[in-house]
Amino acid sequence: MAHPVIRRLSSHVVDLIAAGEVVERPAAALKEIVENALDAGASRLEVVLHGGGCDLIDVTDNGRGMTAEELPLAVERHCTSKLPDDNLVEIRTLGFRGEALPSIGASARLSITSRTREAETAWTLSVEGGVVSGPTPAAGPVGTRVVVRDLFFATPARRKFLKSPRVEGSHAEAVMRRVALSAPDCAISFRMEGREVLNLPVQTVQERVAAVLGVAAENLLKVDEQRGAMRLTGYACGPGQTRSTGAGQFLLVNHRPVTDPVLKTAVRVAYRPVIERGRFPVLLLHLQVPLERVDVNVHPAKTELRFADEAEVRAFVIGAVGRALARTAGDGGGIQADLGMIGRKAAAIDNYGEPSQEGDAVGRMGQVASALGRGSTSFHGVGASARAVDFGFGTSVRQFSAPAERYAGASGQEAAGLAEAQRGFKAAFAEEGYVHSRGNDEGAFTASHAAGEPVKPLQPLGVPIGQIHATYILSIAPDGDLILTDQHAAHERLTHERLRARFSEGAVRAQALLMPEVVDLTHEAAEALLQCKDELAGFGLEIESFGAGSVLVRSVPAPLSGGDVAGLLRDVADELVQMPDLTAKQTDSLDGRFEAIMARMACHGSIRAGRLLKQEEMDALLRGMEENPRANTCPHGRPTWLRLDKDALEKLFGRVK
Repeated sequence: MAHPVIRRLSSHVVDLIAAGEVVERPAAALKEIVENALDAGASRLEVVLHGGGCDLIDVTDNGRGMTAEELPLAVERHCTSKLPDDNLVEIRTLGFRGEALPSIGASARLSITSRTREAETAWTLSVEGGVVSGPTPAAGPVGTRVVVRDLFFATPARRKFLKSPRVEGSHAEAVMRRVALSAPDCAISFRMEGREVLNLPVQTVQERVAAVLGVAAENLLKVDEQRGAMRLTGYACGPGQTRSTGAGQFLLVNHRPVTDPVLKTAVRVAYRPVIERGRFPVLLLHLQVPLERVDVNVHPAKTELRFADEAEVRAFVIGAVGRALARTAGDGGGIQADLGMIGRKAAAIDNYGEPSQEGDAVGRMGQVASALGRGSTSFHGVGASARAVDFGFGTSVRQFSAPAERYAGASGQEAAGLAEAQRGFKAAFAEEGYVHSRGNDEGAFTASHAAGEPVKPLQPLGVPIGQIHATYILSIAPDGDLILTDQHAAHERLTHERLRARFSEGAVRAQALLMPEVVDLTHEAAEALLQCKDELAGFGLEIESFGAGSVLVRSVPAPLSGGDVAGLLRDVADELVQMPDLTAKQTDSLDGRFEAIMARMACHGSIRAGRLLKQEEMDALLRGMEENPRANTCPHGRPTWLRLDKDALEKLFGRVK
């Protein structure tokens, strides 16, 4: 056998190899072309795809355009206008490597037509399988049009491994959504297979986020915090709107769409206390950091990056998102219920074809509302006297007026706890200068402060007027909206928050082991755990070194006693080794297990569905929700309250269409 000889590959083969890194599928080619348009200052983009982008990608922009002299350089590898001083540290553009168009031209049929504002005519250039033709004069407006046909025709092996047009098209659509969110000041038209997918005018960030994520603008939580030279802005959906995949998460760093694991971890940790395990939040976050503190020259796709201080970034994002989510029920966030869906499919379908939690909640609202029309429905209200009212369809209504009366099945301890909580809320309101005003027609609750300060509602969740099925508290908000509150879910959240406060403060009671347990680990894992020894002790998990690669466990957290301590330590250690900047409390293993325990304890220690409540108990529960963070969902991620406004009622009764 002859000895292989080292030789230089031909430029064509080099181009094909490089093309496989930069353009791995049609969506990648689309991303590079669109980002070039944005770098050129485009304020309008028109994109057309056929065959999921395999057959045709057609992108037209109104950017600066290119001259006849620049066109040949645009399709030559490592030629770019975006690094005028060869500085790879402070990169201000989306593209900078000079690889995208040459890679596309090497594997497809590429046509570029461009015209600058000063030119009298446009110029066109073609590249087919790496062979360049032109440029030649052509007709065309100011800007650039890039047309890609038969992607990977020159590399049939790569084309053979592409997915169906539907799958490739879904990837392309995800790219366009990321681009749309990163550039709200650019109008975007996106058509695929002859249908219009996006048609977005120039918008504010909030309008663009609402349009792309498919949520109402008023349901978006604003995020805007700064720490030193870092700033985090954007909008996040509350925990009532989640999805089964991470497709609704959009992250930007210095205006660049990224898929960064540091930011994804931070988002997961921030949302973990408020959404159900296995669900993913819907949001757009834009992190701005000094250019010299981030490296974007990591991968040809430019969607990965490296932070100079990952721990600082992670902690900042966790805190900022967590504070945005820590809204009380009094700050809004309840789900707008639409009773018009009673006769239709109960679950609302989100943009990605799956029932959303909001749809589930609307369905539950529909069930409650439809029950109002059945004879088996019972309504327990607050009034001057107890009497039965016949509405003609068999519904029984019972009203009561004795707030001190003890109802059958009520827990004296629970009632006392709620009464004590209500007294605390009233005292706190008095210190804040709030007053209860019933002098207007709506019985609004307002805050009376010094002259010139804005007046705000005292009781956003309104005055309780009764129970439906001894499960849902019915109240009227100051603005006249109807509020339905799930008494068990609401109290469960309040109980869970008290337990979580103990966990956050490291005040978890320890359960000493009769026989200390030795857990064998790798040396690296043992060191990672021992570095968090003091933190773990605050959660009742006392460990100490027991030779190389082993730790001795002397006590465990009381809520986790009887569990698999060795498995817990191994899981925590694995996460700390993989992400050494995490604290023990931030690991999924420790926090997740405590979350499960706390959720179970909160569930069993909360007011049950079907229990009659006195007026002061209902009132105390609503006031507690208004004062406690994350009260819009229960620990399992389900909504605790629903709002039915005037528009929804008028639609239900056919007053408006």
